Amino acid sequence: MSLYGLSQRTTATAAASASWEVRSASTNKPRLMEMGISQVTGVAGTYGMGRPAAIGITPTSPQNFVAEDDASAPTSLSTAAVAWGTAPTVPANFNRRITAAATIGVGVIWTFPRGMDIATSNSIIIWIIALAPVCDVWGVVSE
Repeated sequence: MSLYGLSQRTTATAAASASWEVRSASTNKPRLMEMGISQVTGVAGTYGMGRPAAIGITPTSPQNFVAEDDASAPTSLSTAAVAWGTAPTVPANFNRRITAAATIGVGVIWTFPRGMDIATSNSIIIWIIALAPVCDVWGVVSE
C-alpha cells in the first residue's frame, strides 16, 4: 500500500460546523494514519475528530492526496474538502478532541499506528465544537 498526504487551509470558523473532511471513494477503503491541525490566527478553538453521521454532499474543489513514498504511484482515490454544497454532520461520538489556546501555531497531531479505517464512500471529519480560527490541516492515508 502507498502512503499519500495532503495539507489544506480551512475556511469554516463557526461553532457547530464541519471544518475538514477526508473522503474515501466508492472503490477504496483507505486507512487514516495521521491527522493534524495548526491554528493560523490567535483565537482559541475546540475541535473534535470522528466519523460524521452523514458525509458531505457535493464537496467544492475536493483535492486528491499526493503520493509520499513513491513518486510514480497512481493518483490517490482519497480526497479532502473544506467546503460543500451540504456539509457533513456532527459525529455521534468523537474519536479525538482538543481545546487549543488563543495562540498562532498551536495545534495537535493525532496518529493512528494501525490506521483508522475509512469505509468506502465515507469520511472522517474535523468538527468545530466551539468558535475557532482558520487552520492549516493535514492528513496521511494508506491506500
